[in-house]
Amino acid sequence: MDALYFGERTEDTSWCAVCFRDPERKENLWWNFGKSETTSLYLQGRAYLENLGYSILSVTGDGFGGLKTAFSDIPLQMCQVHMERLVIHGTTRKPILEAGIALLALIKTLHYTDGNTFKNYFKKYVEKYQSFLNEKIINLITGHSDFTHDPLRRAVLSLMRFLPDLFTFEKNKNISRTTNSLEGHFSHIRDIAGVHRGLSRSHLEKVLNSIFLASTIAPTKEKLNHIL
Repeated sequence: MDALYFGERTEDTSWCAVCFRDPERKENLWWNFGKSETTSLYLQGRAYLENLGYSILSVTGDGFGGLKTAFSDIPLQMCQVHMERLVIHGTTRKPILEAGIALLALIKTLHYTDGNTFKNYFKKYVEKYQSFLNEKIINLITGHSDFTHDPLRRAVLSLMRFLPDLFTFEKNKNISRTTNSLEGHFSHIRDIAGVHRGLSRSHLEKVLNSIFLASTIAPTKEKLNHIL
C-alpha cells in the first residue's frame, strides 16, 4: 500500500492516488484519490475490500503512520527499501563521519541479514555511538542548542522506530518485504503522467482509473477482455 503524488506540494497544488496492490498477482485491489495520504483513505480501502469478503493478512508500506492506525490488528511490514532510503538520507551515500560510515554499512546488510542478527548489530551500534549522536552545539546568536549531527541522529531514530516492523515477513513467507511491485507500477504511471502533463486533475484521474483497473500500463489482450 502506498500513495503516488502529483502536483507541487510547495505550491499547495498537490494531490495523491492511494493504491492497494497484490504483489503476487500484480493486481490492484483498490484505489482512490485525495488531497493527501490519510488514515481515513486507508480505512476506506480496508472497509471496501472487507465488505467484498477479502481478509487482509498483512500490509507492506512505507512507514506512513496512518497504516499503523488503520491496520493495528494486522501484521505490518515496513518496506525495507524505504527504510534504507530514510537512513541514507541521514548518512548520505558517501559519509565522512565514522558513525555515518558504520550506519550506512549496517543498513546495506538489511536485505540479506536475518532479523535477530540485524537487531543485535544495531543495538551494538547505538551503544557505541549514543554519546556521539547526542552531542549538541549552541547557537551563539540565539542561544538555542541543536544536535551537532542531527541528520544522522534522525536516521538512527527512524531505524529505531521502524525496527519492530522490519522483519515481519520472517513469520510468513507470503508477506512481501518491500513495496517494489507498487513502486515499479507507480514509476510507469509517472512516465505516462509526464507525457500528458497538461491534463487537469479530473482528466488525469480518468487516465489513472483506467491504468489502476488494468493493474498494468500494458495489459495483455486476455487481461483487457477480462476487464471489459
